[in-house]
Amino acid sequence: MRMVDVIDHKRNGSALTKAEIEFFVKGVTDGSMPDYQTSALLMAIYFNGMENDEQAELAMQMLKSGDQLDLSDIPGIKVDKHSTGGVGDKTSLPLAPMIAALGIPIPMISGRGLGHTGGTLDKLEAIPGFNVELSEAQFKQQVKDINLAIVGATGNIAPADKKIYALRDVTDTVDSIPLIAGSIMSKKIASGTDALVLDVKTGSGAFMKDEDDARDLAKALVGIGQSVGMNCMAVISDMNQPLGRMIGNALEIQETISILKGEGPDDITDLVLTLGSQMVVLAKKADTLETARHMLEGVVADGSALESFRQMVIAQGGNGDVCDDPTIMPQAKYKVELPAQTSGVVAKMTADEIGIAAMLLGGGRQTKDDKLDYAVGLELHKKVGDPVQAGESLLTIYANREELADIKELLYANIEIAAEAKPIKLIHEIIR
Repeated sequence: MRMVDVIDHKRNGSALTKAEIEFFVKGVTDGSMPDYQTSALLMAIYFNGMENDEQAELAMQMLKSGDQLDLSDIPGIKVDKHSTGGVGDKTSLPLAPMIAALGIPIPMISGRGLGHTGGTLDKLEAIPGFNVELSEAQFKQQVKDINLAIVGATGNIAPADKKIYALRDVTDTVDSIPLIAGSIMSKKIASGTDALVLDVKTGSGAFMKDEDDARDLAKALVGIGQSVGMNCMAVISDMNQPLGRMIGNALEIQETISILKGEGPDDITDLVLTLGSQMVVLAKKADTLETARHMLEGVVADGSALESFRQMVIAQGGNGDVCDDPTIMPQAKYKVELPAQTSGVVAKMTADEIGIAAMLLGGGRQTKDDKLDYAVGLELHKKVGDPVQAGESLLTIYANREELADIKELLYANIEIAAEAKPIKLIHEIIR
């Protein structure tokens, strides 16, 4: 088989065979495939797409390129959740301990952030001492002991995907639904869980800004999961404004604790309960979503969800006192209010640009080697639809530098106050 023939087939709109996809992924993995040929095929896939069987086969071949976790010795139905990401999206952090508090094992392998703010691992590392790098044996034992662990990837999971992603990033083929779906699902299937709930974001702060694209991605992800026997579904949720009130690493841990105490903002609390209800049903702990939601509300009310989070923090070397005193995390030197310039109703908060403001403060990475400032970020006092008076604070800027003219200018340019506002629908659609 010649790679030029594989490229020709896809360039001309044909579906790739299992043998062709296997040949391609093997060549990427062992280094025998030149970057220029890999890039050519990626561009052909970008323009011509892939059929459902092709997408599933690409994910499976990337999965087979590396290690696979065997979690079969952990009793029960193992569930996981994946989000395509957004501004202020800390849903995994309160969701995982709520699920674990119901006796459901949740082995979560998460990532770091590039852009707006840190990823789940970065946020957890704002807690003094927290260790995200457990061995596979430690990871599995902790899930057995307390039903919960959140770690970085162990072993060599989907190495072909790492090489392909690096090329996608520099060949402008990142936003290809088959390639996104293959990348996500190869790693999630390799992680060894039985059931998966996907949170696919749409809107200004999402990877998929167009709702039709988000729907296509959700269907592709669910289709791949189901093709390999994984119990899988997706929620399409809104990211036209930041989620919750806090944006920034330590700030988002603080908000996580508030959610686990039943004191979190309505939007993120609702999303956590919506995603969590699906996970509880997939784990066969409840027959209906309504029952599952009541169960989740119960573990928040009785304190067991917060205790589950505390147990995870302690088990992974962190200071469990953070649950009672979030100020043990790094604190910003300056807290500066951003007053409204006019009266009216908040009509728009452009999520991605507000996220960039948090990144410029030091809360996110512009390159993978950037060092995070865990203390900085934004606390929103107003969201879309809220009335505001001129001079009233729209948000608080947490910073470790005194000069903030650039941040203020960016924020004012992306927060619109008008006479009225169109309400934002949080949950757009459920894909099963």
